[in-house]
Amino acid sequence: MNNKPFDLDNDAAYQSWRETKLENYPTKAEQLVVEINNPHELSKSEKQALVDCCKKTNMAVYISPTGEDPDKNIPFDLARQFGLRELNKNMGADDDGITALKVQNDPLHKRYIPYTNHAIHWHTDGYYNASDQQIRALNLHCVRPAKEGGENAVMDHEIAYILLRDDNPEHIQAFMQDNAMTIPENVVDGNEIRPARSGPVFSVIGDNQLHMRYTARAHNVIWSQDATTQSAVAALDALLHSDSKYIYRLTLQSGWGLISNNVLHDRSGFTDDVAHPRLLYRSRYHDALQLS
Repeated sequence: MNNKPFDLDNDAAYQSWRETKLENYPTKAEQLVVEINNPHELSKSEKQALVDCCKKTNMAVYISPTGEDPDKNIPFDLARQFGLRELNKNMGADDDGITALKVQNDPLHKRYIPYTNHAIHWHTDGYYNASDQQIRALNLHCVRPAKEGGENAVMDHEIAYILLRDDNPEHIQAFMQDNAMTIPENVVDGNEIRPARSGPVFSVIGDNQLHMRYTARAHNVIWSQDATTQSAVAALDALLHSDSKYIYRLTLQSGWGLISNNVLHDRSGFTDDVAHPRLLYRSRYHDALQLS
């Protein structure tokens, strides 16, 4: 039996998976939250609660008592308990592979939006990575929130898939083409830092797992110009700017964190307290969360 729900030719498998996916799906952000006592060593019940949430929504939010403790081992140790080992050491990351998300004005960081206080449009992390270096898991840990703003909106990419496929299966067909989305080369001072890269929006990798790469930043992406792809892009943009019940909004507080299989997310602009500026740790992994 071809039990592949992401195969457009297998509607029976898709409908079965879809029904299970949407059954008892959370209706508000609070349902993603799990309180934990020690992120370095989760209790059996705490881990199971996080696993159950991630199995349903590809993400979970934890609240820990660590407050403004800047120890990077907090997110690092928590991630290891979900089988995450292969850190993506991107250009802006610290030597340990974890990125300190804060306003930075040095030449390396200031040209990239995550290191400013500006809003960041909808995206998945690492959308510009090579096909064999995709980001499967994304975790955030908040040391200090901003004085005002810095809210995240999040959406399960599997839900986006469902809503697009239900609207028109041709959206999915277009988004699975190898040339659907091209990220232009990154050139700094005349030097090519990263070549242009093309690939699909949706792909199936690993053990029949759906993966998504996407950015809404218009000058960061070149879409295939065929009518079907343009229609799919418009449909996804409309979804992400809608009042869909599947879009959750929350602002991480000190000691809070998000673990996820690199779901869709954005960030509102923010205003810092100069004496206590916003600081989040971002960890990107080439592994997916191990939830068995």
